[in-house]
Amino acid sequence: MSSEFQTARQRLEKLREEIHSHCHRYYILDQPIIADAEYDALFQELLDIEQHFPQLATDDSPSKRVGAPALAKFNQVEHHFPMLSLENAFSDEDTKNFEERLHRFLKDHSPINYVAEPKLDGLAVELVYEKGLFVLGSTRGDGRIGENITANLKTISSIPLRLITDMTPERLEVRGEVFMSLTGFQQLNYDRGEAGEPLFANPRNAAAGSLRQLDSRLTALRPLDFYAYGISDPSIVPSTGQMELFSFLGKLGFKINPLVRSCASIDEVADHYRHLLEIRPDLAYDIDGMVVKVDSFALQERLGNKARSPRWAIARKFPASQATTRLLGVDFQVGRTGAITPVALLEPVSIAGVTVSRATLHNEDEIKRKGIRTGDMVLVQRAGDVIPEIVQPIADLRTGREKPIHMPQHCPSCGHALIREAGEAAVRCVNPHCPAQRLRSLIHFAGKSGMDIEGLGKKAMEQLFSENLVQNIPDIYTLEAKQLQSLDGWAQKSAENAIRAIKTGKNVSLARFLAALGIRYVGEVTARLLEEHFLSLRQLAAASREELLNIEGIGEQMAQSIIDYFGDAQVQDMLQKLADLGLNPQKQTVVSAGLPLQNMVFIFTGGLTSLSRNEAKELVKKHGGQVSSSLSKKVTHMVCGEKPGGKLQKATEMGLTILSEEDFQQLIAK
Repeated sequence: MSSEFQTARQRLEKLREEIHSHCHRYYILDQPIIADAEYDALFQELLDIEQHFPQLATDDSPSKRVGAPALAKFNQVEHHFPMLSLENAFSDEDTKNFEERLHRFLKDHSPINYVAEPKLDGLAVELVYEKGLFVLGSTRGDGRIGENITANLKTISSIPLRLITDMTPERLEVRGEVFMSLTGFQQLNYDRGEAGEPLFANPRNAAAGSLRQLDSRLTALRPLDFYAYGISDPSIVPSTGQMELFSFLGKLGFKINPLVRSCASIDEVADHYRHLLEIRPDLAYDIDGMVVKVDSFALQERLGNKARSPRWAIARKFPASQATTRLLGVDFQVGRTGAITPVALLEPVSIAGVTVSRATLHNEDEIKRKGIRTGDMVLVQRAGDVIPEIVQPIADLRTGREKPIHMPQHCPSCGHALIREAGEAAVRCVNPHCPAQRLRSLIHFAGKSGMDIEGLGKKAMEQLFSENLVQNIPDIYTLEAKQLQSLDGWAQKSAENAIRAIKTGKNVSLARFLAALGIRYVGEVTARLLEEHFLSLRQLAAASREELLNIEGIGEQMAQSIIDYFGDAQVQDMLQKLADLGLNPQKQTVVSAGLPLQNMVFIFTGGLTSLSRNEAKELVKKHGGQVSSSLSKKVTHMVCGEKPGGKLQKATEMGLTILSEEDFQQLIAK
C-alpha cells in the first residue's frame, strides 16, 4: 500500500469527521464556526481525493449526503422525492465547465436555455398541498427525512394556506426558501439586545432559529418571508420548463422572486450573475449567489441526478466578503483534544454588516505559509457566518515594527510542555489533567453533539466547572437541584429541569455515548459504525486491535486511539463510576419482526443507477433487513450494479442470492 494512498485515506477520515461536524453545527445547531468559503474548500478537497482514489469513497461520506438529520424534538417527515443539494461554481470558467458537462452527458451540442435565480441565504422547506389546502410543511433535513414544522410555516403570511386556482393537482409538493429581511433581522436583534437575549449571527440563523421554535406563537412574531422556487415532481403540472413553472406557481398564489431571469446562453447567465452581484448591497434580503438551472424539464429528466445533487443545476457562489484591518495580537486557545489554536485579535472592522474583532489563524503552518505578523494590516474574509479568517497580510503597508508570531512552548492553561506529532499541523497539550481540555470535554459531552442534556449548555458547564461542582463526567450525574439553585442565574424550575434531563439521559444509545466521550478520531459517523459491531460499551472496551481493524472504515490511527482511550486507567475508573451511577449505554436494537426483509443480510457492489447506495441501504433497513460492508457467512443477498468487480465471483462461489438492481427494486416493491 503506497504512502500516498495511506496519506489520502487518513486525510479523508479527518475531512469526513470535520465536514459532518460542521454540517451538524450549520443545519442543526444554527451555530456555524467556519465561513462558507472554508467549508466549500474542505468539501472540494474531499471530492478531489475521492475522485483520485475512488476505492476510498464510502457510503457515509458527506459527498453522499444532503443537509443534516431531522431534529429529534420535531416529528419526522419523509420526502416523496429527495430534496437534493447543489454543486458549487466559483467562476465563469466553472459555469462554462458545467455547460460542457451537460453537452457531454447529453451527447448533443445544441444550445441550452437556462433560468438564473437569486440564491437566498435562508432555509429550504417543502410545502404539501392536498386538494389545494396546505396540510404539511417540513425542512429539508438530510434530503430524505426532514422536520415537521407545519404550525410554524402557517404563521408566514407569504405562504398560502389555500391555493387560488382549480388547476392544482390532487397533491402538490412545493419547494422554496424561508428567509428574513435585513431590516427585520436588525430590528429582531435590537429587540433581543434590549431584552438581554443573545443575538443571532446573521439572517439565515435567525430564520432557521425562528422556524425551529416549539411554540409557533413565537415564530409568528418573527419577520419571516417565503419565495417558491420549484416542485418535487414537475411531471404533474402543465409546465414544460422552469420559467413556465414560476408562472404557474404565481397563478396558484405563491410569491416568486422578481429577479428570476431566462437566459438563452451561458454568457447571459454570467451577465445576470454580475448584475446580481452589483445590486446585492441594495437588496432587502441577503443572497449568497445565484442558482442556474436547465430550463427544460425534458432535459432535466434526461440529465437526472447524482447521489447528492442534480446534474442540471449549479450554484454560482458570490465571493466572500472582505475587509482590511490591523492584527493587534494572538490568543492561543486550548481545545478538548489538546490542540492549541491561534486566534487573531483584530482592530474591530465591519464586514457585511457584522463587527469582526477575532479571526482564525488555523495553525502554525498556516501562519508561516501566509507570512502573518503581529501588527500587520491584514485582509480579513467573512463568508456570511461566524468565524472569519485572515486571507493574507498586506506586506506593502509594513512599517518594520511588525513581529513574527511564535507558537507557545507550554500550554496556556496548565503549563505542560507542548508537542507536535509527526504528520500533524496542530501543536498539542498531552496533559490529561489540563483544566482547559477537561472543561472543553465536559462542554462537548453535555452539548448537542454529545448527550444533549437540556440546561447544561456551554455557559452552564463553564459555571459548574468554575464553582468546582463538575470536574469530570461522573460529577454531572451526582448533581442535585439544590446545588444548582444556589448558583447565580438558576431558579428552582430550571434546576429541576436540568436534573430531570440528566436522569432521563441515562438511557442512551452506545453510538451517542461514544460520540459524547470525545475519543480522538471518533465522531458521530464512527460511533455509529462501532455500535453496529459491538453490543455494549464493555464489549467495545475489550476489543483487540485486530477486531477493530476488521471493521470497514476503521483505520490504524483510529483503532490505536480507541485502544489507548479504553486502556487508560483513569478512563476505566470513570466508566465504572458511570456504570455505578446507572449509565449503561447499549446498542440500539431495531425491531424487524414481521417486515419483509427480516433475516436477510445484503451487500452491494458496483454502481447503482436508479438510486444512490445510501438510499438502497436505507430501503433494506426500513424493510427489516441488514446491510453488511464486507462478504461473510452471514450475508444472504448480493445486489449488483454496474461494474461489480471481483466480489461477484466470490459471492457466487459462496452460494449467495445474486440480484440485479431491477431484481432488488422488485423485491422491495413486493
